[in-house]
This record gives sequence, structure tokens and C-alpha cells, in this order.
Amino acid sequence: MRWEEVREQFPDEWVVCEALKSRSENGYWLIDEVALIDRFDDSTDAMKRYYELHREQPYREYGFFHTSREELKLREKWAGVRGLR
Repeated sequence: MRWEEVREQFPDEWVVCEALKSRSENGYWLIDEVALIDRFDDSTDAMKRYYELHREQPYREYGFFHTSREELKLREKWAGVRGLR
């Protein structure tokens, strides 16, 4: 599901999603398609659900977002891992 579709169907809500299609661009992680997992009125409940999912399956790309966001564009953090010299 595209983010625009999520925003239309669930206005002014917190949603927990899995990123299905994403890309890195200029230091940002852009999410193009998501699978909606759950929705909440409260950010605390959404965060709790996100942490539950992340603990169960840490290798999957979950996130929780408010549908007032126009796009899913997140600044990437440098993990501090260096390559071979």
C-alpha cells in the first residue's frame, strides 16, 4: 500500500507499518510502500506495538508514524561501522 493510500484511509491516526519497498537517497530513507499492521489514536500505544513487533522480528523494517506526515522520509543514521582500509 502506498503511503498516500494509508493517509486517505486513516486520517489523523497513528499507524504501525512494515516497509515493503524503500530506498536510500541523499542521506534519507524513503519508504515507498508499506504493509499496514495496526492503527491507534495514541502514539504511546503505537510505540508499544512497534516495540513488540521489533522484539519478535528485529530483522524486519517496522515503523510507527502519524498520518499527518506527507511523506515517509527519515534521516539515516550512521551506524559507526567502518569498511576495510
